[in-house]
Amino acid sequence: MHPRHKALLKTAIGLALLVGLIVLVERVIGWAALLAPWRTLQPTPLAAAIILVFFTYGLRALRVHDYFRADTHGRFATVLRLSLQHNLLNNLLPARSGELSFPVLMSHHFTIPPLRSVPALLWFRLLDLHTLLAFGLLVTGDALLGPGWAWPLTIGWMLLPWLGFHIFAPRLTRWQLPEGRLGALLHQAAQALPLDAPLFWRSWLWTLLSWGIKLAVFAWILGLFASMGTVAAWVGVIAGDLTSVLPLHGVAGAGTYEAGVVAALLPFGIDAKIALQAAVNLHLFILGSTLLAGLLSLGLPARRPADNGE
Repeated sequence: MHPRHKALLKTAIGLALLVGLIVLVERVIGWAALLAPWRTLQPTPLAAAIILVFFTYGLRALRVHDYFRADTHGRFATVLRLSLQHNLLNNLLPARSGELSFPVLMSHHFTIPPLRSVPALLWFRLLDLHTLLAFGLLVTGDALLGPGWAWPLTIGWMLLPWLGFHIFAPRLTRWQLPEGRLGALLHQAAQALPLDAPLFWRSWLWTLLSWGIKLAVFAWILGLFASMGTVAAWVGVIAGDLTSVLPLHGVAGAGTYEAGVVAALLPFGIDAKIALQAAVNLHLFILGSTLLAGLLSLGLPARRPADNGE
């Protein structure tokens, strides 16, 4: 299939999932009934939740700032703007097409070529997936293998990046590259990976901190809309985020995100209708936070003062 036709098909599927979710919610619950619980929420805890989510956005921006510190030194505000806008586009556009904004924005704001930004983005996404699965093992390990297995299973999983770094990093530095332009391009791409230990561990630390706080906030929000245990709430939000690895998504993740959350909550005995209501409201909270952060990012500097003629 032609790439353009494939992209159009994915967009059409994304729109169909969005419309399908809207119709399903109206028929099963009713949008007025679904949104009603928001009127009873206390504003102070809700504001605290939003602030904590914004803090995780800052940690993700710090990960980028630290990773490219030679290029971004003294320009954290611009990195934050870039990170918030990348997050906004990534959440709103279907089929993860928003990821393409990262190399575009890095090139625009910091003249960092895609050969450096794309490998870094792939490394970030690998860290994100590894960390998400680590939290998943922590909350489900006892159920999977029996009582007392959650921590050993999680620790074993957490050791994999350390093992991978010590195996592959030395080999990459000694990699015999072909001569000519291809070798130069491969060398530039390899240099974009975290080949030194301090950078490796720092990027992993920022990832762990941001995901830990974000999942805790999302689990708390999910529990506000349906009575459930802590483990169920964590499994629900982790499953929702894991739907991001699917090849197809609804626009803004609509449909696929809710399906992941509901599927994870059903084994805990939570009614499908209640689970759907909680999943949709959690997704609305996430999208609302993303949109607000994206709007606020417009007030952050985009270029160096010298670039603006100051």
